[in-house]
Amino acid sequence: MKKIDFAEAIKLGIPEQFPNKKKFPNSINRAPSKKHNLSSEEKILAIKNALRYFPQKNHKILIKEFTQELESFGKIYMYRFKPDYTIKARSIEEFPHKSKQAASIMLMIHNNLDNVVAQHPYELITYGGNGSVFQNWAQYLLTMKYLSEMNDSQTLVLYSGHPLGLFPSDMNAPRVVITNGMMIPNYSLPKDYNKFNALGVTQYGQMTAGSFMYIGPQGIVHGTAITILNASRLLNNNTNTTKLFVSSGLGGMSGAQPKAAKIAGLISVTAEVNKKAIEKRYDQGWIDIKTSSLTKLVKLIKDAQKNQKIIAIGFHGNIIDVWEKLYLENIFIDIGSDQTSLHNPFHGGYYPNNITFEQSNKMIKEEPVKFRKNVQNSLKRHVSIINKHVSKGTYFFDYGNAFLLESGRAKANIFNKDGHYKYPSYVQDIMGPMCFDYGFGPFRWVCATNKKEDLKKTDKIAQKVLETLLKSSPKEIQQQMIDNIEWIKAAQKNKLVVGSQSRILYANSDGRIEIAKAFNKAIKKGDIGPIIIGRDHHDVSGTDSPYRETSNIYDGSQFTSDMAIQNVIGDSFRGATWVSIHNGGGVGWGESINGGFGLLLDGSQKANKNLQNMLHWDVNNGVARRAWARNKEAVQAIEKAMKKNKFLKITLPNLVDKEMLKDL
Repeated sequence: MKKIDFAEAIKLGIPEQFPNKKKFPNSINRAPSKKHNLSSEEKILAIKNALRYFPQKNHKILIKEFTQELESFGKIYMYRFKPDYTIKARSIEEFPHKSKQAASIMLMIHNNLDNVVAQHPYELITYGGNGSVFQNWAQYLLTMKYLSEMNDSQTLVLYSGHPLGLFPSDMNAPRVVITNGMMIPNYSLPKDYNKFNALGVTQYGQMTAGSFMYIGPQGIVHGTAITILNASRLLNNNTNTTKLFVSSGLGGMSGAQPKAAKIAGLISVTAEVNKKAIEKRYDQGWIDIKTSSLTKLVKLIKDAQKNQKIIAIGFHGNIIDVWEKLYLENIFIDIGSDQTSLHNPFHGGYYPNNITFEQSNKMIKEEPVKFRKNVQNSLKRHVSIINKHVSKGTYFFDYGNAFLLESGRAKANIFNKDGHYKYPSYVQDIMGPMCFDYGFGPFRWVCATNKKEDLKKTDKIAQKVLETLLKSSPKEIQQQMIDNIEWIKAAQKNKLVVGSQSRILYANSDGRIEIAKAFNKAIKKGDIGPIIIGRDHHDVSGTDSPYRETSNIYDGSQFTSDMAIQNVIGDSFRGATWVSIHNGGGVGWGESINGGFGLLLDGSQKANKNLQNMLHWDVNNGVARRAWARNKEAVQAIEKAMKKNKFLKITLPNLVDKEMLKDL
């Protein structure tokens, strides 16, 4: 095939001339193959569905190729059509476009699929083992073509990665509307996913993957750092030794834990079974040292504790072996968690003990029932050793990737006598009452120029805004403000950037609005280039997830998803550049609903108006819902918001005297 330049290749879309078949480099971290669960009739349907993207003259070759992919990998990725150009974080101006807003979306898609960012780039998976940007490469090519052609009076509609088409709309409408995995409820169980994904009719977008808002590991680093920092503050063990944090997962959920623990001032051990993931995080500087020896691991921990040395250790092996070894060696673990992708437990999200990584990947495809049993037996053993450590004083929390949920389903000893989990999610003890209820969540921005100097300038702008807001902040949120000022001050030093020049910062509604306004003003003056703003999913308002983001909602509504749906609808008519709604998130398919957005700041008055309207709603929608659930911190926050904006009128709950209910 004749080589063409990047811009022309983008505009070409699906090429008429077949590209050469792709070779898979050994260095690339590939997604585990799985066994599809399609009948003979459904298999034919899957092939027919895939062929819809191509003219009939090519069907003969592709039928054979797609059938082979379906049988080999469990779904059709269309590997042949992966473009030859490098997919990476670029400047907005490198993308061919008629609409600057569309170009900003192209930039974010590329950032999600950058080899240094994406977990499985060949399978279009950004993180979490199955968090997909698109289902196949034809969808990517066609979407990029549409984005390069569209103007500011059109909207691109994406159905689970499939570009339905460009529709006439309005300059004030979103440029892209994304839905992922929006199944009819009765067909939304985890067991249904493989079937409908293999048919090519739906996908699991996670949130920031399918919403094109992933910025590499630093997003999870900040959330984890805040969680570990506050978990450390909750402990009253009054020891003079540097605290020890033990967890697992350096691949699917970004490998953020060791970096976060280091920022929080703890010694950390993070186990990972995939050697490529270990190597990647070591090369990126997320871990300081790596080992596969339990004996060496014990020595490293003892030396660090003796010398009060803050160090991030990556252990190549199974986390259960680590927990058990440290128990035998009588090494006290202050804080423990788990960040494996247990929302995807039986297809590579969690690897059982006593089976190698390679054996597991083979079993996933060839003996899925046996693999499931191994995972569940391993979870029982995992919980058992955690319980032993907790009995000695360890504080254990679930970071929200379905550890509690799947352990319970495996019939592990994870429940109290009252039927509740023994351990809290990170939201129940920390993020909910300390952050989300007050409106604090993971605000993020991307420098569309991809210039390091622009990011440095935005860091300084954000710091100045927060320091100003701190002076008039009520006492109850001052610690959050101080923590985030310290975070942004140290951001450059901590070398958090992977992929695009991006940043994350926890902020409430006022903080997000004032920072975004300051960015837009700086863009107008020409001090910096355009900025794309958005957020993560573990936030105040965008996600309904009973075992994670809304696990500190106790009025029964944690199992509803009105908030997330309202959030994305509200964002769409308040000025978002693109919006998204997803079935599933960090806890898995069918377990949550996630709403997301992106907004381009270009220095215009229109952008200034949109950011104020949209960010105010995007946060306060969730604060109001949390207030209605009787969360006292949220009630305080929304009352202050109403005093500040006379057009905001929220229904507040009347509290009941518990004594009046005791005889019921």
